[in-house]
Amino acid sequence: MTLLPANPRLENLTPEIVARTIDHALLKPEMTVDEVIAGCKLCDKYGTASVCVKPCDVKVAAEALKDSDVDVGTVIGFPHGIAVTEVKVLEALRAIDDGAVELDMVINVGHLRSGRIDEVREEIRSVTSAAKTHLPACCVKVILECSLLSADEIATASRLAEDAGADYVKTSTGFGPGGARVDDLRVMRQATDPDLVRVKASGGIRSLDDLISCLQAGADRIGTSATAAIIEDMRTRKSKN
Repeated sequence: MTLLPANPRLENLTPEIVARTIDHALLKPEMTVDEVIAGCKLCDKYGTASVCVKPCDVKVAAEALKDSDVDVGTVIGFPHGIAVTEVKVLEALRAIDDGAVELDMVINVGHLRSGRIDEVREEIRSVTSAAKTHLPACCVKVILECSLLSADEIATASRLAEDAGADYVKTSTGFGPGGARVDDLRVMRQATDPDLVRVKASGGIRSLDDLISCLQAGADRIGTSATAAIIEDMRTRKSKN
């Protein structure tokens, strides 16, 4: 994991550091296999932390990045989180077998909002435990879909993810009614122990300024499909200093 400056800003960031915060998203349902491969090559070119692909494309990404330092990630229960726990566990294990080392799972938002707290915690724990038993180094991120939740619900869900042993809490799928918001990121960061859980911002992050704002609010990882534009903007600004 790249160590971020205590107060991330343009002056103390580099294109390399910024790239290592990015999970490059290749999740559009219409995306072709050739487009997935091209996206993986882009990740390797810029040195992103990972690529996040649909479950059906994990094998493709793993093959495309087999000689790269870029990790392969995928999504579980995506995008609505409404599959039963056993299906999410099966999906996680199959993804690992196909070559994924990072899993972004969606919680059951309706159950959280219904107050079924123990069920939500146990589902996160089931997926996390199964994944880490199968692959101890597996990184599990828990997507909250913050735009559907109150601040109190975001804090509760963040604590549930920490209690269940997940590695990250994440704002959004990018397919919901809203994306990453600075206020939500602050709630997530304040609700969890930074030594145990990191924060991922995702959804609507299209520019370098968006990315830096999210880092300043407590994000450690950024999900975006605008990787090339962000890194090239960073290089251009740095060249002028």
